[in-house]
Amino acid sequence: MKIFAYGIREDEQAALKEWMTNHPEVEVGYTDELLNPQTAQLAAGADAVDVYQQLAYTPETLTALHELGINKMSLRNVGTDNIDFETARRFDFSISNVAVYSPNAIAEHAAIQGARILRQTKPLDHKIENHDLRWAPTIGREVRMQTFGIIGTGHIGHVLIDILQGFGAKVIGYDIYRNPELEAEGIYVDSLDELYAQSDVISLHVPSLPENYHMINKETIAKMKDDVVLINVSRGDLMDIDAVMSGLDSGKIFGLAMDVYEKEVGLFNKDWSNDKLPDEKIADLIARENVLVTPHTAFYTTKAVYEMVTQSMNASLAFIKGEETANEVKY
Repeated sequence: MKIFAYGIREDEQAALKEWMTNHPEVEVGYTDELLNPQTAQLAAGADAVDVYQQLAYTPETLTALHELGINKMSLRNVGTDNIDFETARRFDFSISNVAVYSPNAIAEHAAIQGARILRQTKPLDHKIENHDLRWAPTIGREVRMQTFGIIGTGHIGHVLIDILQGFGAKVIGYDIYRNPELEAEGIYVDSLDELYAQSDVISLHVPSLPENYHMINKETIAKMKDDVVLINVSRGDLMDIDAVMSGLDSGKIFGLAMDVYEKEVGLFNKDWSNDKLPDEKIADLIARENVLVTPHTAFYTTKAVYEMVTQSMNASLAFIKGEETANEVKY
């Protein structure tokens, strides 16, 4: 049995080597290069590939694997929107993802970044760096005094609710699939319009699906309270970024914490310190005092990385053995 892993970062190597030690019967090869039609050849002789979502898995890429006799692919991430499922179906690919690796990592990031917006830490830090030690006008808002609207109450949304309740904040939620425990607490509102109208802070925790595309837009922003804070640690295409920037310009939106961006592929996880950012919108957002941008790092903790590597490799091995895995993607 052989598994070939693509895009292995230095921070993933310890978890991968531990898995290899625990599974001496499996031959494992790996590279720091990403899977594409050319690098597919590195997996020759493998039974399955382990990958990370940074490039699209196009018909050409999947065909290249098929020609090597490989039709098993395990993703070390949640998202599958970059897979050409029509081709995958044609070649009978078995595909898995890691749907739950550390909800706490992402929920903590959302809570921390949201609190930073409320306490205006970015402009305050800039003042202090310039030895301006005056208080005004960077006055903060207390987390416990806010109503937080959580859109999507799955694993991550639920953990965030627990964190925010620990601060003493009022929390309301919306989800088409209600959690019985949260429903018993009276968390849910019946519509997104109700959530928009009541929330001081809105945090998104829903998947990238056609029905969720640009759910935050000019019309929905108009339904929100003045001085609303938006948090997006889910998927970039949930927001119409032009509408959000207009809301920031007008003052309707008090602040934005974003860990994802609709056009982040090829932009995030690269060093632009010696080059001009190729995307003017992201450069604009980074420069704003009331916007916190992180490059899709909400997940990036030692615990999450360990789970992503371990669960994806376990899924690959299960595919090879013809066993079922809870991580299989049904498509």
